Amino acid sequence: MNQDRNAGTLRRLPVQKRSAERVERLLDACAELLDEVGYAALTTKEVARRAEVPIGTLYQFFSDRDGLIGALAARNLESFLERVADRLEREEPDGISGIVDVTVDEFVTMRQTIIGFGVVDFGAAGQDHILEPTLDNNTAVAGRLRSLTASLARAQDNAELEIAVRVALECADSVLKLAFRTDPQGDAQLIAECKRVLKSYLNDRLR
Repeated sequence: MNQDRNAGTLRRLPVQKRSAERVERLLDACAELLDEVGYAALTTKEVARRAEVPIGTLYQFFSDRDGLIGALAARNLESFLERVADRLEREEPDGISGIVDVTVDEFVTMRQTIIGFGVVDFGAAGQDHILEPTLDNNTAVAGRLRSLTASLARAQDNAELEIAVRVALECADSVLKLAFRTDPQGDAQLIAECKRVLKSYLNDRLR
C-alpha cells in the first residue's frame, strides 16, 4: 500500500511492519465482504472479525466504514496505475490508441479478477469524494492519469489535456459500467466500443 497516497484516508499511518500487515488484512477483509454482502451491509465489526484484528485496532487506523472504503479505493487506484505504467513501459505502445488499449484492458482485468473491485473500484456509490476531500472521484483519477498521458502521448500537460482526460474518463466510466451491468466478465462488444469512442475523441482532441 502506498502510504503517502492513503494518508488522507487513514487516521494514522502504520509505522511498524506488524501494523502495516494488519491494515492490509483489514483492507483484504473489507474487499472480500463487499463481494459477499455488498456495500450497504458492510460493517466495521465484521471486517475486524474477518481480518482477525481487534475492533479497537481498526479504529486506530480508520475513523469509520467510509474511511475503510476510502483506503481500499486508494489502494485499488495505486494498483491500477502501477499496472498501467508497468505495461506501458514494457510494451511501449504507439500514441493515444495504444495507451487507451492498455488502460481499458487493465481496468477490465482488475474488474474481472480483483476481489471487491466490482463494488468499490476507485470510489463507491454515494461517496463522490472518497479519494480527495475537495475533488470528486473521477476528477481525482483523471488528474493521476493526465501526467501519464502527457508524457507518453507527447502532449502538453495543460488545461486542454485536463479537460480531455476528464471527459474521456467520464465516458469510459459510463460505458464500462454498462458493460459489466449484466455480464460479470464484461460485455466484449461494449468494451470494444468504449475503446473506439476514447480513441476517436482523444486522437481528435490531442492531435
